[in-house]
Amino acid sequence: MPKSYKQVLAQIQKLQKEAESLRSKEVQGVIARIKEAISHYGLTAEDLFGGTRARKSKAPAVAPVEGRKQRKSAAKTVKVARPAKFRDEAGNTWSGIGKRPEWFKAALAAGKTADDLLIRD
Repeated sequence: MPKSYKQVLAQIQKLQKEAESLRSKEVQGVIARIKEAISHYGLTAEDLFGGTRARKSKAPAVAPVEGRKQRKSAAKTVKVARPAKFRDEAGNTWSGIGKRPEWFKAALAAGKTADDLLIRD
């Protein structure tokens, strides 16, 4: 007799719970082995992570289980100032990364080339 949709969903939920349980047991074993190695070799957080503070990984430890809610990262995007690569006569600059600024588009439309606007040292 073929399975119904409801039976398949119930089986999926049962398997997801089983997978979570197995993962939890495996993680406990991994943590125990890591703690043992840290203790045995006398490692510090700086030895492991290269800084004075431990950093949290941004990537999930395992592939997400379908149907589980994913946590959104609380980390904020930090913009890095990049050196200017292009400049016009008015002093406008652009690093060459990201969307072209209006002044750059206008200069190109006026007959300038990107090479004309390139900052040369």
